Amino acid sequence: MITKDKIKDIPDKPGIYLFYKGKELLYVGKATSLKSRVRSYLNPKTARPIEALIHEIDKVKFKETDSVLEALILEGEYIKRFKPRYNVEGKDDKTWNYLVLTKEDFPKLLAVRGRNLKDDYLYVFGPYAQIKTTEMLKLLHYLFKISRCNPNAKRHCFDYQLGNCLGVCINEINSRDYRKKVINPLVLFLKGKKKKLIIELKKKMKQASLLDNFEEAKRLRNQIFSLEKIRDFSLLNKSFIEESIEEKDSFKRIEGYDISNLGKDNKVGSMVVFIDGVASKKDYRKFKIKTIEGQSDVDCLREVIERRIKHKEWSWPQLILVDGGKPQVNTIRKIINNTFIIGIAKGEKRKKNEFIFGSKNKEFVDWVDKNSNLLIKIRDEAHRFAINYQRKLARNV
Repeated sequence: MITKDKIKDIPDKPGIYLFYKGKELLYVGKATSLKSRVRSYLNPKTARPIEALIHEIDKVKFKETDSVLEALILEGEYIKRFKPRYNVEGKDDKTWNYLVLTKEDFPKLLAVRGRNLKDDYLYVFGPYAQIKTTEMLKLLHYLFKISRCNPNAKRHCFDYQLGNCLGVCINEINSRDYRKKVINPLVLFLKGKKKKLIIELKKKMKQASLLDNFEEAKRLRNQIFSLEKIRDFSLLNKSFIEESIEEKDSFKRIEGYDISNLGKDNKVGSMVVFIDGVASKKDYRKFKIKTIEGQSDVDCLREVIERRIKHKEWSWPQLILVDGGKPQVNTIRKIINNTFIIGIAKGEKRKKNEFIFGSKNKEFVDWVDKNSNLLIKIRDEAHRFAINYQRKLARNV
């Protein structure tokens, strides 16, 4: 049975945990925090189907990963290889999610249900449980620049404009180079060999530099950075987020936004950051509104959020808070659909705070109720920071 002694050395990191009975692997699970997730099985109040096996477990192992994405991939590898009893019992193989690479000159990466799997794929990866593979696809397309277009197009595709396609559409890359630069690295990654992949990419980057191919060296440098600092908040979908709330480890980083709008040329936005409930002022950011004419707080907020998400070097929040109501919350949701969002609006006669939820998740609503004072503090700090920046700009005019 799981005891505190068995889990004392488990780290507070993403990864997979493995439950054994003797030498038999009974269950493998993924977690954003291994320590919190495994500890939660000691809580008699939890009610998950897996609780039925707790008394059978006599050994707990874990494998740490650098990201949620890698935990998901590793979980799939273990399910495929060992078929743990409590992962597969009562499960129809046809309901699993898989990622496949098609047999084409320029292979495409697709998400496929088990029931739709064919025999003529180049590679099949998975199964993946309790995750939206569409979100996984988005992240992999970004990391590896996988083509979603076809060659010999009349013009370049939208991904090419964003720097997320190597030019398959306009024949800037041939099939052989596409396999070397895109498909082979992707396959290594999806087999759980990120460390080996990064070593190979670093060698290729040095070779490109020695040959004065600085554009290719830069591409590889950027890819290495992205792989070492995977921002996989998009995978924190319902299954991961509910787990995090249950563990009380969810909203480690909260970002608060406010717009201060005085006149045509005096519009600014603020971003404040709280980590573990404490202001992290080194992470605060100021935005001078550049593209919005008139006095529309909602449009100004849209500009700020769109500019913020371009900064891949900034850590991503688990919760976004905005000083505003439904229009502000809905604006953010149209841009970001995989992170919890909440607005704080002034109620009747502006004397009462009203929380506007961007999610109906019950655990989230309960969390907000318990932490309302912290959220109001973050809202007020975002407002203060925006006003101070606006006043500073006005003094310099």
